[in-house]
Amino acid sequence: MNFLCVSPNPAIDKRMSLGELSPGHIHRVSDVRAYPGGKAAHVAMVLRTLGEAPSWIGFTGGEPGQDLISGLRALGIRAHACTTQGRTRVNLEILEEGGRVTEILEPGGAPTAQEAAGFERSCQSAFTLGGDQLTVIFSGSLPPGVGGDFYGSLIESANSRGCRTFLDTSGDALRPALAARPGFVKPNRQEAEQLLGMKITDISDGMDAVKRLVSLGARSAAISLGEQGLLWCSGREAEVYYAKAIDVRPRSTVGSGDAAVAGFAYATGRSMPAKESLALATACGAANCLADSPGAARLADIERFRDRVRAEMLAVPW
Repeated sequence: MNFLCVSPNPAIDKRMSLGELSPGHIHRVSDVRAYPGGKAAHVAMVLRTLGEAPSWIGFTGGEPGQDLISGLRALGIRAHACTTQGRTRVNLEILEEGGRVTEILEPGGAPTAQEAAGFERSCQSAFTLGGDQLTVIFSGSLPPGVGGDFYGSLIESANSRGCRTFLDTSGDALRPALAARPGFVKPNRQEAEQLLGMKITDISDGMDAVKRLVSLGARSAAISLGEQGLLWCSGREAEVYYAKAIDVRPRSTVGSGDAAVAGFAYATGRSMPAKESLALATACGAANCLADSPGAARLADIERFRDRVRAEMLAVPW
């Protein structure tokens, strides 16, 4: 099984460490590091750690875009750049000694209509080439100026060529993409609440939410509930599975949802049973919490955590 990670709005992730963030004051940081970023890059990195050879495609522009491509390739990820006049964004993650994490996310550059069309053609060529042996993971926000149906159009194109399709996005990009029937979708609690217009306070609410996501068009759906764990429904009329979150002291949770998506994609490609799939996804998310940067989960941590996960089937009437 081949994997293609699609990134319309990638980034350079800059992680900065300091004692305590005090708004309005001057700070001297103890450490600054930059890494390939954006949700699709994190997914590709974890798939690489799991032993796969994923490809990545995304808009890139300026010096940050060049750094992004060279960084991905240095990690063994086959990266295809769709160059734009706009500059690739740089996202800032501030880690305080007390454990608090603050994210500052740039919007990204707006591709021209010609650049967007070229991106779609490149994706469609990859879909045709990969066919039913290709799993396509669409991840992240859309850049300014790109219509909300951008993901939906690409998902329809990939589905028509027999590809497996995974989606991890939010806001205005999520609802129209659901109508295109992605094979898998994974919002977090806040993203699901926004989409569905409901509060998700416990596991029962989460079960209702994953069923509604399937009813809206997703062929399968998962919702990450943070410290409460992870829920997954493999399809309409199917059971809902639940795994408690692994108790870890995180350096940062940024990228943990992306790591879980990589786990689900890997498990699907290997036709793993439901409980094993959920256990792997949960372990990938937990391992990312301990990583030096988003997406840099260590295989030893993933394997150690997977042995600790106890996934269970929940009785859910449809």
